[in-house]
Amino acid sequence: MCDPEHGEKKHAPSERETTGSLSPRNCRRVVVLGAPGVGKTSILRRFLRDGFDDRYQPTSEDFLRKLYRIRGETYQIDILDASGERSFPAKRRLSILTGDIFLLVFSVDDRGSFEEVVALRNEIFGAKAALLNGREPTRVPTVVCANKVDLPAEEWAVSPADVRGVFETSAKDGQNLDSAFEALARRGGLPPETGPSRHRRVSLRSYQALWPGRGGGEADGAPCGALYPLARRPSFGSDLRRVLGPRGAKRRNGPLEKCPVQ
Repeated sequence: MCDPEHGEKKHAPSERETTGSLSPRNCRRVVVLGAPGVGKTSILRRFLRDGFDDRYQPTSEDFLRKLYRIRGETYQIDILDASGERSFPAKRRLSILTGDIFLLVFSVDDRGSFEEVVALRNEIFGAKAALLNGREPTRVPTVVCANKVDLPAEEWAVSPADVRGVFETSAKDGQNLDSAFEALARRGGLPPETGPSRHRRVSLRSYQALWPGRGGGEADGAPCGALYPLARRPSFGSDLRRVLGPRGAKRRNGPLEKCPVQ
């Protein structure tokens, strides 16, 4: 990449240069699950403030990262759309095990998508319990969206009882999405300013300028967020190490145990 004014070659910023000293306690991975065509990508576009596109296209980019600067601290949210893993149970299970927060989406005009979310929720709790050797996890931050509520009532394939206790949303007109995003942050232990309506969106370059010693600064104290375009999904091995942690290394010379992914 060249600077058109001075002809100097510019290099894309490395992840370390962009995130600075990021505390692990300020990092979360959101795993998004649901049947195809229910509006997951459109909801994510709203979350990332990219607008709404009513043309359905199968998801191709399954890993996104957004960085935030809030009250002098840096936060990182990784978003993994695992819906493309429906035919790969082991891979989907690993995605579930690495998730900190879960966003489950079904469409009110598709009864099968509702039943899939019910099954996914059970799978999530079962996988997390297995990781804890059968003990029920104390909490699994989960937000469920009943999407496309803008459709006429006669097109609904779910009952009022089915959507009780979940967020009735419309990615098309933005209905109730702010509430869903606020719940996502609250249940996941993130600042409310990570919600799309609670911070200003800036370019990656402007975001980098906020770091001390770079000539910038958070002069107005306003929370801001930037997409990190070079984010790539970690490898299978990296995710496995994330799940097993130090225990995995200790077990190497011990008796064989069933892997949590199995």
